[in-house]
Amino acid sequence: MSFVESLTLMLALAYSVSLLYWSGKKSGALVTTFITLAAAISSLYWPLLMALAIAVISLTIFTKLRPEAAKGELRANALRDSTQHLLALSMLLVGAQFAANTAMLKAGITPWLARPDVGDAFLPIAGGIELKAIMTLGLWDQTHPAAAVMLAVVLLTGLLCKRAFCGWACPLGLAGEYLYKLRKRFIKREFLPPAWLDWPLRMLKYLLLGALLYIIISMPSASIPHYLEGNYHKIADLKMALFFVTPGLITLTCFAFILALAAWRRQGFCRYICPYGALLGIISFLSPFKIRRSTQHCLIESKGMNCDKCTRACPANISVHTQKNIRSDECQACMRCVSACPKREALHFSTRNGIKLSARRLTIMLLTIMFLIPLGAYVGGFWHSQTPDQDRIYLIEHLNAIGH
Repeated sequence: MSFVESLTLMLALAYSVSLLYWSGKKSGALVTTFITLAAAISSLYWPLLMALAIAVISLTIFTKLRPEAAKGELRANALRDSTQHLLALSMLLVGAQFAANTAMLKAGITPWLARPDVGDAFLPIAGGIELKAIMTLGLWDQTHPAAAVMLAVVLLTGLLCKRAFCGWACPLGLAGEYLYKLRKRFIKREFLPPAWLDWPLRMLKYLLLGALLYIIISMPSASIPHYLEGNYHKIADLKMALFFVTPGLITLTCFAFILALAAWRRQGFCRYICPYGALLGIISFLSPFKIRRSTQHCLIESKGMNCDKCTRACPANISVHTQKNIRSDECQACMRCVSACPKREALHFSTRNGIKLSARRLTIMLLTIMFLIPLGAYVGGFWHSQTPDQDRIYLIEHLNAIGH
């Protein structure tokens, strides 16, 4: 685990501890602290221990400067924006570290900067094949084990937190928000497709998901060990990076289309193209937590007022004010509707039996799933790639000759 990964992980867990502590959940904060300390000490990995120290110091400074944030008094919008930007920054640092590690390998130098294994999260097909190998053969991949871990983590967030990963963590979603805001500065008019066209367009991401699932499901289990031991799988992360760094004409055209789509409509990429969003949308139907509207407190029923602030705040254009429970696969649990509601108890993210998740608690749950599970995988030896640097140097030298 690289230093950037360790620092991001420890900052996230330390922040979760602070939110638990200041919200009165001192036992939960104590348990999380104990698990984090035990993992750092048992791994005997100096970057992890150093990252833990930096996280504690940073958290102390943050608490002194912004005590209201540490106590969880920030509104959902501010908390979500902070989480998205911090995670996006960490991914940029991971990308820079990956590029530096690759450059050293390409020069034939044994790198002094470790390869960040969390980058394997961008190998969803490899992760799916690895999960299939685990379930059908009991075989754990040693080349890109983090791909399976991160895919499992994302799926678990969908099962427990609906599509909160899309709304609170995904860097592509954040980039889309900025593109949309940039377009709105110059062209303020909305260009929403009619309902009869919007629904077929939304199905595109499910077609892409179906194609990816077909690749995984159609691969015979007996062929998986051969694939995992092959050179293409060993260098799949660099193949993926090369695809983005040196795109061809068709790839550039696709990129331009995706960027235009993100700028044209808010959450356009998430709504129409992203297969991850499609997968989480399906899984989110199983999540016990949903945005629920209390007719007892809503101004529409309780006061007879004509209020639709929640619907106007929803980036997915879900008609929140006309529904009691939001079951839509497009709901990202972003809680913008909750923040926009003038009545505090009218909207909440909760289970059917009344267990509520505030923005603070949702952040704690999401960060805990996203960082505690990879930490456990690292300590258990199911995170770091076992491919030697010398093998990667050889594979980089023959990168263009390696195919499926």
